[in-house]
Amino acid sequence: MTNVLDQAEGRSWSAFNSDCVPFTAALPENSIDFSVYSPPFSSLYIYSESVADMGNCANDAEFFEQYRFLVREKFRVTRPGRMTAIHVKDLVYYQNSSERGTSGLRPFSDDCTRIHIEEGWDFHSRITIWRDPVREMQKTKAHGLLWKTLRADSTFSRMGLPEYLLVFRKWAKDGEEAKPVTHTKQTFPVEEWQNYASPVWNYPRQDLPETDVLNVKVARSDKDEKHLCPMPLNITRRALRMWSSRGDVVFSPFMGIGSEGVVSMEEGRRFIGTELNPAYFRQSVKNLADAENSGALGDLFQAEAAE
Repeated sequence: MTNVLDQAEGRSWSAFNSDCVPFTAALPENSIDFSVYSPPFSSLYIYSESVADMGNCANDAEFFEQYRFLVREKFRVTRPGRMTAIHVKDLVYYQNSSERGTSGLRPFSDDCTRIHIEEGWDFHSRITIWRDPVREMQKTKAHGLLWKTLRADSTFSRMGLPEYLLVFRKWAKDGEEAKPVTHTKQTFPVEEWQNYASPVWNYPRQDLPETDVLNVKVARSDKDEKHLCPMPLNITRRALRMWSSRGDVVFSPFMGIGSEGVVSMEEGRRFIGTELNPAYFRQSVKNLADAENSGALGDLFQAEAAE
C-alpha cells in the first residue's frame, strides 16, 4: 500500500496512518460495502501540519479541488448498488470575510452534493440533524444568534445551523450484481423504521445527543490549531444499521480517533480507516483494539463464501 507511514490491525479492523487519497486509489475496485465519515469542513478545522491535510486549504474552491479526487476513488472502490454517507454542515462567513465584504452562510453541504453527483454518485437522501441553537450561541457567540441582535436589528438574525447526513448510491450497471441489505421484522421493527424515516433526526429530542462521541482530548497535542470534530457515534450507528449488513466492510477515509470503526465492530461489521494525524492515528488504534475486545466478526476481506 502506497504512502503508508504506520499501520495496525486486528481481526476485524485495519488502520493506516496515511493520506486517504493515494490510499483509496490503491484499494481494489468494488471492495467496499459502505463508507461513512465526516469530511474536513474546508478550512474550518485544521487537523495536522501536513500539506496533504485537506483542512489546510486556503478556501472552499481549493478544498473541493482536492476532495474531488477522494470522491472519485471512493466511487470506484464501492460495490455496485451500495452507499456512502457523509456528515456535514453549512459554514458561516463573518463580516468582511466574503469576496464581497459581506457576511452570511456558505452552502458547504450543497457543494458536497454537487461534487458527488459530478463524480458518478446519485443523490439518495438528505437527513437533517437537529442541533440546539442555544448551545450553538453559547459555543460560538455568533452575532446572528444573539438576542440583543434580534432587538437591535433582526435583519441580522439567523436560525441555528443543523447538521446533515448526505447519502449517495453507486448504481449497478447492466451485468453487475448488487448485493442487497435486508432486514426482518424482528431486527428492524416498523416503529423503528418510522423513526429512522423522519427527514429530521433528533427532533423533538429523540435519542441522538451531539455529545455521544469518543473522547478526543487524550489525542490532542499542543500543536493542534483548531479542535477535532468527531463523528457522532449515534449517527454512525443509524447509518450502518440502515445501509450495511453484518460482515460488510466499512471504510472511513477520515477516521480521526476511530469513531466509525468502533461502531462498525459493535454492529458486527469489519472496518478499514485512514488518518493523517499521527496522534489521532495512535489513539484510533487504541480505541479500535479496545472495541474489538467486545467481540467482532471475522478477518478483514475474508472470502464471501465464508460469510
